Amino acid sequence: MLTIDGRTHWCSGTSVQSNYRNLVATAGHCVLDIEAPAGALGKWVFVPAYSDGATPFGLYVGKQGISHYDFDDIRDFDRDYAFATVHSGVVLSAPDVLTHVGRLGDQVSGLGLAVNQPLSPAVDVFGYPAGVHPDGTGPYTGQTLELSTGPAFAVRTAGLPADRPVGVDSPFTGEGSLGSAWVSGYDGETRTGYLTGLTISVADTDGDERYDTGISPYFDSALFQVYRDAANRWTGAITSISG
Repeated sequence: MLTIDGRTHWCSGTSVQSNYRNLVATAGHCVLDIEAPAGALGKWVFVPAYSDGATPFGLYVGKQGISHYDFDDIRDFDRDYAFATVHSGVVLSAPDVLTHVGRLGDQVSGLGLAVNQPLSPAVDVFGYPAGVHPDGTGPYTGQTLELSTGPAFAVRTAGLPADRPVGVDSPFTGEGSLGSAWVSGYDGETRTGYLTGLTISVADTDGDERYDTGISPYFDSALFQVYRDAANRWTGAITSISG
């Protein structure tokens, strides 16, 4: 969740493994202002497992978004990904009282990262879609975590400046679902698996006026370099209150 021009917006994101257990993966344009040369977006918070207003694992205030230079500088959507560090979580334990709940990874675990891999025949996509399809129907509210599963494949899309995008069969609408995690080998009991993609756009590939495809950059060595940089950045708490 983030604030732009005084209005609240949201993207999807997911906890990933890091040295300090404080890292969230999402789309690059979810942490950078791509409409103007204004740099990183501010006043944002990560809310894991949000559901209809409930925040079961607390709130994690964002500190820094780390993206690839080519996306920041020339809007190369093959590099539309980011890893954002967050402070330790807090909950409102009483009116005007914040209590620590610890580091993100300690509370919700974190996905591994897979790069330079063949496209998977079965990918789980997790996100918070909202908005409507081109035909005007709105099947999602953005208030609960949604799951779709389908194969990944090479794709070409008009209007998206990317040379090597990857597609996945998914009915998610775009609003809210951008940044959705593509996960291979997911285990629901341990909430573990490998992050293999991040939704940066959606498409209607068969012309029926309903979105049927999520689009991600291919995860290569350039992404791993960004991840490695972000995974070694410490954040700590936002307050001296001990929980």
